[in-house]
Amino acid sequence: YAQNNMLDFVFAVDDSVTWHMMNLLKNRSHYSFLKVFGPKQISSIQSYGAGIYYNTLVPCNGRMIKYGVIGTDTLIDDLLHWKTLYVAGRLQKPVKILTQNDNSKLQAALVSNLKSAVTAAFLMLPESFSEEDLYMQIAGLSYSGDFRMVIGEDRLKVQNIVKPNVPHFQKLYSNILQDCPQVVYKHHLGRLEIDKSPEGQFTQLMALPRTLQQKITSLVDPPGKNRDVEEVLLQVAHDPDCGFVVHQG
Repeated sequence: YAQNNMLDFVFAVDDSVTWHMMNLLKNRSHYSFLKVFGPKQISSIQSYGAGIYYNTLVPCNGRMIKYGVIGTDTLIDDLLHWKTLYVAGRLQKPVKILTQNDNSKLQAALVSNLKSAVTAAFLMLPESFSEEDLYMQIAGLSYSGDFRMVIGEDRLKVQNIVKPNVPHFQKLYSNILQDCPQVVYKHHLGRLEIDKSPEGQFTQLMALPRTLQQKITSLVDPPGKNRDVEEVLLQVAHDPDCGFVVHQG
């Protein structure tokens, strides 16, 4: 990283009120005027939106940093269901995990999030694509859904995330790709091929996080019809515009 880039940390904490209480005692200057409201109020502000509270422009060891604080349960919820995709989207890209408790639920949720990212990307990619195409698509998820729709500055951002970091993306995703029955990796061509049959797409749609399934259902199913999610996803799986519908969702 360039020396002048702000370094971005995220702390997952089990008990936000206690954490902010301790942090206010140690690092009061990190907080904006909100510090006057105390730890309870800060924690309740944290629960809005993406469920993360940021202290920003904090000088640390000659660098500028910012750090977000998120409840472990909120993080797990986002990783599993893509409630907001805010922190889940960041964790689909290579990040350095500095320290981690033996929380098996969190561990499983981190892997689940990566699998979901691969599944969503598959639905929006053609039958054959390169590994870099896949990582571009995954990195684009948290911007607009579909990398091919990303334009201008955001497109450059996505390319800058992926191009220098392909080995890191490989490290993150290679096990998942190896274990995935729906993809064939043609190493000599550097191409991946996926099952684009309606059956294949239905399997992928059924594996997507709940929030995305619900969004897709409400896009396709006019209000009042109230068909169940599975029925709607089966219809989407047969639609030639399936990838676009997933992108919209």
